[in-house]
Amino acid sequence: MLSWFKKKIGGAQALPPEQGVGAEVATPAVEASGQPENGASFFLRLKDGLSRTRKTFVRQIDALFLGKKKIDAELLDDLEEILIMADIGANTTQELLDKTREQVRRNELADGQALKAALKEMILGYLRNTDRPTDHMPAQGPFVVMVLGVNGVGKTTTIGKLAHKFTQAGQKVLLVAADTFRAAASEQLQIWGKRVGVEVVAQQAGADPSSVVFDALDYAKPRNFDVVLVDTAGRLHTKVNLMEELKKIKRVMDKKIPGAPHEILLVLDATTGQNAISQARLFNEAVDVTGLALTKLDGTAKGGIVINICHEFNIPIRFIGIGEQMEDLRDFEPGEFVEALFAEGEA
Repeated sequence: MLSWFKKKIGGAQALPPEQGVGAEVATPAVEASGQPENGASFFLRLKDGLSRTRKTFVRQIDALFLGKKKIDAELLDDLEEILIMADIGANTTQELLDKTREQVRRNELADGQALKAALKEMILGYLRNTDRPTDHMPAQGPFVVMVLGVNGVGKTTTIGKLAHKFTQAGQKVLLVAADTFRAAASEQLQIWGKRVGVEVVAQQAGADPSSVVFDALDYAKPRNFDVVLVDTAGRLHTKVNLMEELKKIKRVMDKKIPGAPHEILLVLDATTGQNAISQARLFNEAVDVTGLALTKLDGTAKGGIVINICHEFNIPIRFIGIGEQMEDLRDFEPGEFVEALFAEGEA
């Protein structure tokens, strides 16, 4: 069960997915082994997934501190450059350095290793400050998740992997193809539905997304679905229309099921760096994002974006993607992330 979504009523077996989907869309990858990983093996995979970030962040910090006994202005200037290059962001970097300088003035940091340990603790603090469960669990009826994100970030794939996580936890899941602007989005979601073994509600391309959502919630309520995952459009080049559309979908959800959506999950591509910050700001201003999923962390040398986003927006990171397999969308745990980021060794 996903810790921050609290406990849900145990769901029945998922109904058969819709049939007859003939789209030529890449088939989602499936974990070769159905056996769950233990904590040690997952930590190794997380550590491996963060290897590119670790090389450009922690390894450079180690090289900077090597052989230096004194923490001086020059060292802190070099440290600032490393932090910014890791996409930790100017504001977050400045705050980290201000705290560091204060500790140096109080003679609390004797050398580079002490400074590295202090950085690790401050970063962990940022991540833990935003780590909280949703406070909008419905008293009855389905838990509705509205999933946002621009095209290309892996939004639909993330929804499919989320459906897998929920079904593995015994929940009855319904997928809703409300991205009617891009025809392949609906087809891709239906392929995920077949793969995971869950139903998908979809209409023809160009249909009103709010109408799709209205009908889907109408369908879900009497059939005892535990979770409804709603895919939405991500055509950012028409961002004014998109944001108005998302606001309308949100209003329709609340009208149909008071309090819905219970989670507004924004999917961001970690490899886009500061663009992810801009996207988070835009979507959050429009619909008040309540959680984040960061994909492709294994493909970036700038995983510091995780720290930056937490500090900048105070929005919980729910999931991180560290690979292509079904189980590679992982619950975000601040302690595990920081330990893997600062882990010794290259693997």
